[in-house]
Amino acid sequence: MKAAKIMADLEKKYSQEKEYLQAVQEVLESIEEEYNKHPEFEKAKIVERIVIPERIFSFKVVWVDDKGEIQINNGYRVQFNSAIGPYKGGLRFHPSVNLSILKFLGFEQTFKNSLTTLPMGGGKGGSDFDPVGKSDNEVMRFCQAFMLELWRVIGKDTDIPAGDIGVGGREIGFMYGMYKKLAREYNTGVLTGKGQLWGGSLIRPEATGFGALYFTQHMLHKAGKDIKGLKVAISGFGNVAWGACTKATQLGAKVVAISGPDGVISIPEGMNQNMIDFMLDLRATNQNIVAPFAKKFPSESKFIAGKKAWSVKCDVALPCAYQNEVAEADAKELLKNGTWAVAEVSNMGCQPAAIEAFQKAKILFAPGKAVNAGGVATSGLEMTQNAEHISWTAKEVDDRLHSIMESIHNACVEYGTEKNGYINYVKGANIAGFMKVAHAMLDQGVI
Repeated sequence: MKAAKIMADLEKKYSQEKEYLQAVQEVLESIEEEYNKHPEFEKAKIVERIVIPERIFSFKVVWVDDKGEIQINNGYRVQFNSAIGPYKGGLRFHPSVNLSILKFLGFEQTFKNSLTTLPMGGGKGGSDFDPVGKSDNEVMRFCQAFMLELWRVIGKDTDIPAGDIGVGGREIGFMYGMYKKLAREYNTGVLTGKGQLWGGSLIRPEATGFGALYFTQHMLHKAGKDIKGLKVAISGFGNVAWGACTKATQLGAKVVAISGPDGVISIPEGMNQNMIDFMLDLRATNQNIVAPFAKKFPSESKFIAGKKAWSVKCDVALPCAYQNEVAEADAKELLKNGTWAVAEVSNMGCQPAAIEAFQKAKILFAPGKAVNAGGVATSGLEMTQNAEHISWTAKEVDDRLHSIMESIHNACVEYGTEKNGYINYVKGANIAGFMKVAHAMLDQGVI
């Protein structure tokens, strides 16, 4: 494989899809050496096939707002790769959603799902609909219209969507209700992230954040460190950040920063349980601002407008918000402030120049496809419970999640340890995720 040539061909065809090209380039560059040890991969053109989605659905979503006005949004579902199982991946509702972002997410999801050891292929979908500021009835009408277009191409053994940015339990509930009406079947396995009263799994809302901290803890232990007593900065304040704050605090760390689009909250002595609980109230306001946190806890926190979480000094940085949220300047600020460990919890949370800066400084750095795999792993566990018509306890789910994250960390170490002893977690995650999918594709022939 010549990664440069493949990238040049993709850039000619998809020159406007920057996020997708960025994700593909990162993977190809890190797997090239290992890939070239397998001439059978080259003969079967595994890479040329794996970088292209198997199927893309795009559709318009027409709905009526509370004023009685007709609104039109774009909807998508990218079924990227089914070599190791049915398509599995979230739905994102955000104004920035476009085909490039969903292809990048579906591509990443393919390898992330492979890392979990569960039989799930990769997929992603969503819409440029913005739920912020919308009433519950408007969100319901949009979700119903969205599912009216999507329902025929998903299913418990075909394609199992979940939540992502802008899609939580409320949205999953509205979409599942419409799916059930259209399909005329009570099949809870067709969506994950459901309410616990109708097929959902315990600790699913916390799972991405919990899994990220389990991975981070294993990464620190491998380096002879422990998270107890460390200062942790976290971007975002939604479900993922909430789960990360919860588990980091339980493990004895001090969460000294959370952030939103409007600025950062500095919490010098670390978050407590009341603060963690208030994060859910913040999200429920549907305002997408973090400033009210400081008004709720004025003596223990401070709001700084326009600043990012990375402006607060920390030992460990956990990007939990959005892709490419950590730029090169942010990386330099973190390094200057003494940060020595960064784990992406958001998908592709760091820009290439930021990753390069972290790796050049030889600090601990791990990519999102490994760190945040706990969310989809627990979705897989939810699918298992649905298939068996049972419900596990929170401890049973948490124990399985912890075991999966340990397995992912071990796979990254196996493929990412370099001759000088430095663990390149990016390389390790990409190779480990790729190899399983590549061998499955090889076994199944040219299709």
